[in-house]
Amino acid sequence: MSTDSNEAVNVDYDRILQANAKQVFSQRDPGARRQALDELWLPDGILYEDGHIITGLEAISDTIGALLDTLPPGITFAPTGRAVGHHGLGRLRWRAVDNNGQPGPVSGTDVAIFQDGKIARLYVLLNPVE
Repeated sequence: MSTDSNEAVNVDYDRILQANAKQVFSQRDPGARRQALDELWLPDGILYEDGHIITGLEAISDTIGALLDTLPPGITFAPTGRAVGHHGLGRLRWRAVDNNGQPGPVSGTDVAIFQDGKIARLYVLLNPVE
């Protein structure tokens, strides 16, 4: 019987993916965002968005900063429930919300591949606009 490194590490998918939504994707301060990336992601992490592949934590931080700059002040990305995962794959549903918790312009799902207890690759899947 073989086990890969993803099975051998006890990953707290909910903690990591919720922290990623709040401390990385909702963080407008570049220094704090980078600190969270260092804690939650592998150094050579890859972010997949529709039409884009972003490699490395500095590039990921810059991409998120540029995204946040296009959104109204106060918009954050809030999980809509607990993250689930196993065998190195985790999923979190989220929605953009304003300061009052009212739904914002976008919602979606993050699907992450974990390695050594950290995010190695993250796929951002946006829900179609209704």
